[in-house]
Amino acid sequence: MIFQMRYSAFRLLRIVALVSVALGNAPIAFAQNPAETAQVVESSPKFAPEDLQFFEQKIRPIFEKHCIECHSEKAAAANKLKGGLRVDSRNGLLSGGDSGPAIVLTKGDESPLLAALRYESVQMPPQGKLPANVIADFERWIAHGAADPRTQNSRSKNSEGLDLEKGRQHWSYQPLRNPKTPDLASSNSKPRSAIDAFVLSKLQSRGSTPAAETDRTTLIRRINFDLVGLPPSPEEVEEFVADDGRDAFERLVDRLMASPHFGERWGRHWLSVARFGESLTLRGFILPEAWRYRDYVVESFNADLPFDRFIVEQIAGDLIPATTLAEQQRHAIATTYLTLGNYNLEDQDKKQLEMDVVDEQLDAIGKGFLGQTIGCARCHDHKFDPIPTRDYYALAGILANVKTLEHANVSKWLELPLPLEPERDAELKKFDSAVATIQTKIESVKAEQQKLPKTATRSVRVAKDLSGIVVDDRQAKIVGDWQHSQTVKPYIDEGYRHDKNVGKGDKTITLLPELPHAGLYEVRLAYTAGDNRCDAVPVTVFSADGENTVMVNQKLNPPIDGLFVSLGQYRFELNGQGFLIVATTGTTGHVIVDAAQFLPVDSTGTVVQAAKPAASADTAKVDQDEAAKLATDLKSLQKDLKEAQAASPLRPRYMSVRESSRIGDLRVHIRGTVHNLGDTVPRGFLQVAMNGERKPLPSTQSGRKELGEWIASRDNPLTPRVISNRVWHWLFGAGLSRTPDNFGTTGEAPTHPELLDHLAIRLVERNWSVKSLIREVVQSGTYRQSSAATPAQKSADPENRWLCHQNRRRLDAECLLDAILTVSGDRNDALGGNTIAGGKAEDYGYVHNSTRRAVYWPVLRNALPEIFEVFDFTDPSLPSGSRSVSTVASQSLFFTNDDWVSAEARQAARRILAESHPDDSARVDRVFRLVLGRSPNEYEARIARGTMSSDRAAENSWKMIVQALFASIDFRYVE
Repeated sequence: MIFQMRYSAFRLLRIVALVSVALGNAPIAFAQNPAETAQVVESSPKFAPEDLQFFEQKIRPIFEKHCIECHSEKAAAANKLKGGLRVDSRNGLLSGGDSGPAIVLTKGDESPLLAALRYESVQMPPQGKLPANVIADFERWIAHGAADPRTQNSRSKNSEGLDLEKGRQHWSYQPLRNPKTPDLASSNSKPRSAIDAFVLSKLQSRGSTPAAETDRTTLIRRINFDLVGLPPSPEEVEEFVADDGRDAFERLVDRLMASPHFGERWGRHWLSVARFGESLTLRGFILPEAWRYRDYVVESFNADLPFDRFIVEQIAGDLIPATTLAEQQRHAIATTYLTLGNYNLEDQDKKQLEMDVVDEQLDAIGKGFLGQTIGCARCHDHKFDPIPTRDYYALAGILANVKTLEHANVSKWLELPLPLEPERDAELKKFDSAVATIQTKIESVKAEQQKLPKTATRSVRVAKDLSGIVVDDRQAKIVGDWQHSQTVKPYIDEGYRHDKNVGKGDKTITLLPELPHAGLYEVRLAYTAGDNRCDAVPVTVFSADGENTVMVNQKLNPPIDGLFVSLGQYRFELNGQGFLIVATTGTTGHVIVDAAQFLPVDSTGTVVQAAKPAASADTAKVDQDEAAKLATDLKSLQKDLKEAQAASPLRPRYMSVRESSRIGDLRVHIRGTVHNLGDTVPRGFLQVAMNGERKPLPSTQSGRKELGEWIASRDNPLTPRVISNRVWHWLFGAGLSRTPDNFGTTGEAPTHPELLDHLAIRLVERNWSVKSLIREVVQSGTYRQSSAATPAQKSADPENRWLCHQNRRRLDAECLLDAILTVSGDRNDALGGNTIAGGKAEDYGYVHNSTRRAVYWPVLRNALPEIFEVFDFTDPSLPSGSRSVSTVASQSLFFTNDDWVSAEARQAARRILAESHPDDSARVDRVFRLVLGRSPNEYEARIARGTMSSDRAAENSWKMIVQALFASIDFRYVE
């Protein structure tokens, strides 16, 4: 019986999925043969705009900085071409040099260029291996087909060759025009709104007609996902279907837009554009305060913060006056936007790192607000758009006057104290003052320690200042692989040696003294102690008395002066046969050798300590006593500091930036490097999008506030077009321009330019209200159309660019996750807050387990949830207004095999069984309406009922039905 039940359930899973595909016309993606793809790319290189942008920003600058000098046409002309390889054109890379092609398209592991960059073969560039993130960029570039616009012998243009006036003729730089709404009085189709009139006019000009309005069951599911990212409940569907009021849909829209879930859905859209992430790829550093920016975005969309204000706050919130504490906090947190880049904090060239930060910020601002690939002009005038290099450095000069990082060996992002109520702030300041006082005392003690002679502080001892004959490890005879180190102090002279725990039996160090006379000597070994040391190091002394091996426990601190352990007293002759050997045979843990000391012993057996001129014995004793006292004081203060910090309430902090203390303009960085400077460029904006006189920016501030105000200006035609197009994209699955992040010449022109301008003007006229714009679009007949297309419509417009019907869209990863939690009844609707498990400093291996909405699941760049990975979550390191929509087998397998999905399906089964229903047929209807938002057809109902079991395994039956519906196409798509 159980076998039959399971067989029926799996049959249901398969049939429901297949039937949904057949009935739903889901798009199918077929994988291409890589070899065929490579041939197509070589013969007809047509690249996606985003891939060309990636080349210009990430790849070309590396070639220019590290490779062109030896691998270019210029190098060949000077008879300096190395290896026959040229990297100044795509053809040069594909044809390669003396060893063959440098890259194999889409196959990084077979590309010699990557092997050289990884230092796996030849080592390029020879002056030093490039950072891991740069090598990762090349891996991605090759994997995506090595997009490269450079033809053979192509060279960068000079800025004089850039025609700004011609560039201004491009559609996106043109001033906004208020187009006249088409007159369709004679048309059979009556538009609901101006939006419909523009769409109908285009359709009529192409001999087409719009689809009918969709049914209400479909419409409520569509609008729910679009506005709040959640499926409607069966009760909400019933209520809407039964509501015969003429304004039923308008009331539904108002209710959804008033929900706090609205900001969660639309805020998540913007977070993708803002390249929001809560960790860094390199080392997996977690950004513990990034969540505040996420909450700021959600709250801004819920409050319908005017979008022009939203822009300025993110770029310069810290420079905007505030009238309330809440406003001050909001402004401060908004500037986290500038700090969200995925930076290489380990870069030791800090000037270059600072410029890379500026470049990343400009990329986010340019694509996010302006639809411009500004970063392509960092090394040379933009190859496609009217953006000269001087414009890049005019903008970069603004952000170069902003401090984003604190520099150290590994730089650190800024975390600043959040403004608080005066009473709370005063309370915290008391604790801060107490901590600061202890920290000041600690620094004072450390300063006193620095004043003492090195022999007193016992950190580094000089061999010549020690008694007797000292043989340092530098003078030793070394056999095997030993590592020089200065990690642990104290040590003698320039450090010590330790073995590498590999091939221990093959390693020895021999210390041979030059004794002044024969006689009795005490022999000592110097080493640094530690938990990872060997506790039985064999040290053999060869003397006139023969051989004697002493086992030294190097886990213990050396008992003599913190440096030496005595090996005993031995008689030596002046025949060169006296020495000691430290071996690694049979050892575990590290073996340490710093030095050997040979001290003369008098007739009474007393060690003779020679006086040193550097200091008297009394002075040395005083120094040692003072050093000991300071060490005790420091230890006590550090304990006090730890206790004070533990008792102090945590002051809320946020990620942000600061204005630099010195404000100035930036010089052009020739080929994008900070070490090759050209002319100084006054700070400013994009000339091609400016109207009127170019005014100088303030000399006392960076100019961020003015930059934000220019971007959000009514006179800037780019910004309102870009955000209006984004709204359309998020409601239809494709924008009027299908490249929402690129309004340049390599992007796509809008199919309905008049409609786009109409929307942009309406946005500005309504005080930049995004909610008003959304409301106008969703209430249009165009939005409310059925997604079903006639054969004639499909044939005439297969991509639905002219909007004769609504687009059938796959739900994104967040909606799928939220829908599963909704069906199971587990969804936790708590708003905001930090959701990363406390105490985590790195994201490697992090697994999030939560019933919160997807917007609150941590976006950790090395540990995205599997559902995000499988369903095309945006790359959180890049500003992105659109996502890939793949259809691959792993998606269905995720729903059928994933443990989390299985657990939620079981919880949904328990929910169904706990409800009161007259029979299984009613339960089947209920589960379909919960999961798919509709009742089952007769065929689906019959299959579902056939899986039912009357025994105690009924829960499993319902669990497998739910999971089968999760795996269906109808669950993943909205009509």
